[in-house]
Amino acid sequence: MTAPTTTKDVGQSMELAACHYLQQRGLQLIERNYRTKGGEIDLIMRLGTTLVFVEVRYRAGIAHGGPTGSIGAEKRRRLLHAATTYLMQFAAQPTCRFDVVSMSGPRAAPDIHWIEAAFDATAGQWRP
Repeated sequence: MTAPTTTKDVGQSMELAACHYLQQRGLQLIERNYRTKGGEIDLIMRLGTTLVFVEVRYRAGIAHGGPTGSIGAEKRRRLLHAATTYLMQFAAQPTCRFDVVSMSGPRAAPDIHWIEAAFDATAGQWRP
């Protein structure tokens, strides 16, 4: 298999790796790359009765804040918008949270850091 070369290919490869990582830790995949006007969610997963919206970020290095440094207020707003749209299909809103899978280092074997409940959905703010 050829190594991914475009940014899109690398992103898809890292999302797949993050999905496998989370599945090994008990999460069940519901949907990949959920898109709506104004936002996208990389992975929608379930852990027990909790719906987990996952943002996957990869950076080869940690300069400029690393992977999580690229999740600014606008990105969080877009994630919240997409999640709100997704949740409209439910009669009763399930418990949900926003996680981040941060990946850095070599593409073949990146360091993976899973941040559960990475930011608050009501304010879109990073949790301390």
